[in-house]
Parts: sequence; structure tokens; C-alpha cells
Amino acid sequence: MTLKLPIYMDNHATTRVDPRVLEAMLPYFTEHFGNAASRTHRFGWEAEAAVDDARDTIAQFIGAGSGKEIVFTSGATESDNLAIKGVAEYYRSKGNHIVTTTIEHKAVLDSCKRLEKQGFDVTYVPAGADGVVSPQSIADALTDKTILVSVMLANNEVGTIQPIAEIGAITRARGVLLHTDAVQGIGKTPFDVEAMNVDLASLTAHKIYGPKGVGALYVRRSKPRVRLTAQMDGGGHERGNRSGTLNVPGIVGFAKACQLLAQDGVEENARIAGLRNRLYERLTSELDEVVLNGSWERRLAGNLNVSFAFVEGEALMMAIKDVAVSSGSACTSASLEPSYVLHSMGLDEDLAHSSIRFGIGRFNTEEEVDFVANLVIDKVRKLRAMSPLYEMHQEGIDLKSIQWAAH
Repeated sequence: MTLKLPIYMDNHATTRVDPRVLEAMLPYFTEHFGNAASRTHRFGWEAEAAVDDARDTIAQFIGAGSGKEIVFTSGATESDNLAIKGVAEYYRSKGNHIVTTTIEHKAVLDSCKRLEKQGFDVTYVPAGADGVVSPQSIADALTDKTILVSVMLANNEVGTIQPIAEIGAITRARGVLLHTDAVQGIGKTPFDVEAMNVDLASLTAHKIYGPKGVGALYVRRSKPRVRLTAQMDGGGHERGNRSGTLNVPGIVGFAKACQLLAQDGVEENARIAGLRNRLYERLTSELDEVVLNGSWERRLAGNLNVSFAFVEGEALMMAIKDVAVSSGSACTSASLEPSYVLHSMGLDEDLAHSSIRFGIGRFNTEEEVDFVANLVIDKVRKLRAMSPLYEMHQEGIDLKSIQWAAH
């Protein structure tokens, strides 16, 4: 088989739609095209039945008690906004304190920043140097005014899996609601909202080989019953939580993507981890000064975030333009600032600027991994050959001890 370029290794940003997902969606564009809110004819009933089936499939996939706990949205950003702002507004009379972490997705952090402008008090708990948030640090941040804790299931940059079950035990004991942005983690690490005491969970289809533009928010209905203030007004769809015509084909595709992961996820993750390990072993055996960012043990199977010291991440990405990856400033790629996630883990600025995130997924092959490894090794060597700092490092000079002359 001839290798097809370019190679896609940015599966944390988005994934290709699985052909089986597309096949499930197609009839809902043409034959069963009704509006799920149309209650007076068969076209609407068919659409509503498909949506209800999808709710049940997705609920089952995350261990929820009922499909009625699934609120469909346009994607994870909307789900995060609805969870955080919706809880804050509804429970404001109980307290005005929210706890989150410094490594959350911008949809969570920016929602919290907005609430701070409205008089809410937000505590941002840092992750450790390994990119993992300690449950004790969350417990220490709680006050009698805390109404919500928001901690992601797995980090989108360094792939670290957070101890949600332990955090859930703490929040449940204290009577505080727990929200998790589960986007990067579902289907890739065990996740069960009941077992983990999760009260709200943001989900999206496009990270699990489903379509873009469709997401969901799990909202617990009992023990405790979670209430939200709607952020989108209109026809009172989704039991009053989120107005708007439902994206029926997208919802059907989302459910199919969950079904495929439920069926094959364990085996698939083992294969993907094997590819990731193969790539890491090649890079570290043939290059020096390759730094792994984030815990190796608590890590998503497809994530490899590494810094190549003495190489600018942006320069390396341009040198390997036949491979789609992300730099350490992913999600804020318009900015030249190093990744806020790496910064909050204490990584120094030079290493943060030299980081690359490889995201390996369902459709990657061993042949692609070997091609990428060879290309990266070659380009890193060439870029380092032009670096006077790397030359000094090789000569054994301690760069940190040098007093650079000021202009």
C-alpha cells in the first residue's frame, strides 16, 4: 500500500467521520427529514423516535440512568457554557463560589471569567508538574459557598486523565455539584457518571469519529436533581434546558459513534496505544533532549505531547508540513504565547515553545507512524544543526549559568 500524504495526526482537534457513522446519518437528511418537534405527523414522529433512541444509546454509554438526562446542544463549547452558567445562575441563592482548574478547555475557563465579571468567586486549582490535578487540592478549595466544581475528564493538550471518581466522592460528600468536560476522554478511558458521582458532563461527537456541530450535556435527574437556567431561549425544547431545532442527522451520527466505541473501544485503544508507544520509542531512541509532557501512566492512548529542546515548535511544524499535528500553543494558535496548560504545569518557556502534540487515532497505521518518526527525527536534527545553543549544550556548557550581555 502506498502511503498517502498528508498524514493526519491531530485527532484531539477533530476526527474523521467513520463511514459507518455517515451511513447511519444519511437517511435523516433525505427520507426521514422531519423536525423532531413536529408532533402532528409521521415525519416528525420518526425524527423524534430517532432522537429518543440516540438519547438512550448515549446515556447508556456514559452510565446514566435515563435518556431523559441527555440534553442535545451544538457541541461541547455550548455544553460547557450551559453547565457552568446554567448552574451558577440557578443556584446563586445557595452560594457564589466555583472551583475549576488551570488546565481546563477555554470554554470552561472563559465561562468562569464571564461569571467573575458578574460577581462570582472562582478558584483556579493548578495541576501538578505531571498534568494531573490532586483531589486533595480540590477538597482544600471548597468553601461553604461552593456550588460547582468543574474538572475535565482528560486534558486536550497533554492527554492526562484526571481522578474524577476521587473528586466525585469529595463533591458528593460536601453536597457540591460536579461538572466534567468529558470531551477528550469518553470512549478512551473508563467513564461512568453514576460510579463517579458526576452531576453534569459535556460531550461532543466530532472527537469520537462522529459529525461536527452536535454535542450533549448530561444533567443528573435524581440524587441530586440538577436544575439549570437556560442560556438559549425559544421554543422550550430539551425540557426547557436548550431551545432550538434539533440536528437529527447529527444526533443519529453521535449515537452511532458511541455505539461503535462501546463495541470496539477497548481493543481499539490498545492498538492506538501501541502506535503511540512505537512513535515515542523511535523518537527517544534516536534523538536526545526529548521531554515528555504530562504523566505517562495517566494518559490517553493516542496522546503524545513532547518537547524537542533547542527546536522551535512552529519551525518544526513547518518542516513537517506533510503531517498534521499541533504545537504547544494549540487552541490559541493565533497567539505566539506558549500553551497555558504547559505553563501551568511549570514547564519553562523554551520547552513549552518547542512542544508538539501528536494525536493518534482510529485511522492511523503503523506505516504512517514510521514515516512520521523518520521525518521528525530528520527535521529535528537539521534544525538543531543550525542552533548555536544546541552546539553549546553538546559541549557540556550549562546554558542556565550563562550571563547573557544586555544590549
